[in-house]
Amino acid sequence: MTLSIPLASEETLSGPARKLIEAARELVECGECTVTTTGAGGGTGERRSDPVPASRTGSRPVAPAVPALHILASSRSVLRDGEPLPLTRLEFDLLLHLVANPRRVFTRLQLLNAVWGYEHAGVRTVDVHVRRLRGKVGVDVPLVTTVYGVGYRLADDARVTIDRTG
Repeated sequence: MTLSIPLASEETLSGPARKLIEAARELVECGECTVTTTGAGGGTGERRSDPVPASRTGSRPVAPAVPALHILASSRSVLRDGEPLPLTRLEFDLLLHLVANPRRVFTRLQLLNAVWGYEHAGVRTVDVHVRRLRGKVGVDVPLVTTVYGVGYRLADDARVTIDRTG
């Protein structure tokens, strides 16, 4: 099987496109197939699978674990793999709102109203807080997805739990 994917540049890929290429590369590693990517200059990069070594049969390579976030709602604290994560009040409220409403896309105005409680601040305030939240959580943790032209949502592969009891 051969899969040919034309690319302008791998660095400019969107998140879903990058996931698709990674899935295709996993197929290369597991089976008998070839993935060819065509760059803007017409050059190709090819990745061909080798027969699966006997030591790997029956087992899949272990993917690096995505760090998990645990929200303790009553104490208004967040743990990243057990370590406290220092968030401001608004960063905490923004995270809690997104996690409480997974798969829902919010406009900046909706987030201002729900998290800030008013709509008088500039909508770019939301962008600044999302950027700070992403920075504090870490680039290795998928958390907030930008829906271009609309707003923000919780990432599909975010590993976040909420503890509302203690």
